[in-house]
Amino acid sequence: MKGILVNYDMCTGCHSCEVACKKERNLSEGEFGIKLCEVGPYEYRDAHEATGKERWEWTWMPVLTKACNLCEDRVAKGKMPMCVQHCQAWCLQFGEVEDLVGEIDGTYRHALLVR
Repeated sequence: MKGILVNYDMCTGCHSCEVACKKERNLSEGEFGIKLCEVGPYEYRDAHEATGKERWEWTWMPVLTKACNLCEDRVAKGKMPMCVQHCQAWCLQFGEVEDLVGEIDGTYRHALLVR
């Protein structure tokens, strides 16, 4: 089974995955195959409470929609899905789910998207 591994600590919210997907799938306005969801901003306290500094977190999370087919035509030709190919932050990886799980080492926050 194929999937996309998202390192959402590295996603900058540039929307290049959305644009590439819309173009590849010829989706109309308001339709998305992959959609960036904005999480935050929200405030949290530093793990070192002694500093007393308050922090903000603002995260972007790519989510596959029902319009996504993981670019099955491209993948059949040995290519990557368009969203992965055009990710400017290199935070998306495509491959076998079992292999992608092996990439999760606890260093970054990840999400595994499977269609």
